[in-house]
Amino acid sequence: MPEKSTIYRRIDSIIRQDLEKKMVLLAGPRQCGKTTLAKNLLKDLEGKYYNWDSDQHRKLILANNIDHNSKLWVFDELHKYKYWRNWLKGNFDLYGQEHSILVTGSAKLDYYNRGGDSLQGRYFLHRLHPLTLSEILGINISDNFEEIPLLANCHGSCTKSALQDLLSFGGFPEPFFSASQKEAQRWRLAYGSRLVREDIRDLELIREIDKMELLYDHLPLTVGSVLSINSLREDLQVNHFSVKRWIEIFEKNYACFRIPPFGPSKLKAVKKEQKLYFWDWALVKNESARLENMVAFHLLRFVHWALDTQGEKYELRYFRNTVGHEVDFILLKNKKPWMAIEVKLSAGELDSNLKYLLERVKIPYAFQVHLNGDMFRSLPDINGSKIKILPVDKFLINLP
Repeated sequence: MPEKSTIYRRIDSIIRQDLEKKMVLLAGPRQCGKTTLAKNLLKDLEGKYYNWDSDQHRKLILANNIDHNSKLWVFDELHKYKYWRNWLKGNFDLYGQEHSILVTGSAKLDYYNRGGDSLQGRYFLHRLHPLTLSEILGINISDNFEEIPLLANCHGSCTKSALQDLLSFGGFPEPFFSASQKEAQRWRLAYGSRLVREDIRDLELIREIDKMELLYDHLPLTVGSVLSINSLREDLQVNHFSVKRWIEIFEKNYACFRIPPFGPSKLKAVKKEQKLYFWDWALVKNESARLENMVAFHLLRFVHWALDTQGEKYELRYFRNTVGHEVDFILLKNKKPWMAIEVKLSAGELDSNLKYLLERVKIPYAFQVHLNGDMFRSLPDINGSKIKILPVDKFLINLP
């Protein structure tokens, strides 16, 4: 396993470049490495760090008593301040030419605007994710995303060990580098409690905090299936609106994410049902569902990376129709299907559901990836689609 100090966060160099042009907002789950990245920047750029959760720092921010000798200002968790956008806008307009500004937060900063002034045109938004397989292994990824389905990195050094660690411990640095199931479990229990009872409590008015925490504990059981709000409502004995709102709040605070369905009406594709996944896939006990969640996360990371760093828009979907055909993931490019991905525990023949979809919808690339087994082969094209069956690690190392 690589040492923690040797993991280079790929987004680091891009943030450095963007800080020379505008303010940078860096969002992502708590404890995924935002503060560590920011403090590394501070060492090189002669900066000053302010954390809204610190009483001392909060007083300095409110008094606007910040160090004007520093070239870089880093403000952590500033979105918890009701007027954070107004405050930032004023300081950027006054001092943006003299000081670089980095704002980090463990919530979706575009949601928590608190009705403040717009920061439009003043910032770049980036999202820091937990560790990905290619990041752990230090594999270079091309900025030409058309090279991804060509699997340029699939013949590199052994990746199965790193993949298994990632699947077992998740991508958050602390549990991953602990390499201990006991330590990872202790971290995970504390993480969930702090997320609900500290971070979310500071941002939202929640009366039934205990039931919201129960929902957080229950949601990993839904991974891999279509999400049913009504079923969750019955299990928790709360109303439909509460469950829906709590899931939205979890999404805003980077606990989970949902993907919508894709499919033409001629295939009787479902239109509304969504699937839910966790940023910390190690919460999912079922191995098959956990593997699917880990792949979903890597694909989401690609979608965010393409938008945040290149301004290219991709969308992550899944396919399911009313007669039971389902394909785990569809990547859309310019709103058209670009890649289909089916996830399996073991190597095998082409899945009949994936074959069904490819015969009816033109998709340039299709991959069936598996955890167990070394099968790596190309299949005859179906409807113009290039199809490969391969180990999941050989697919994931080509994603950012």
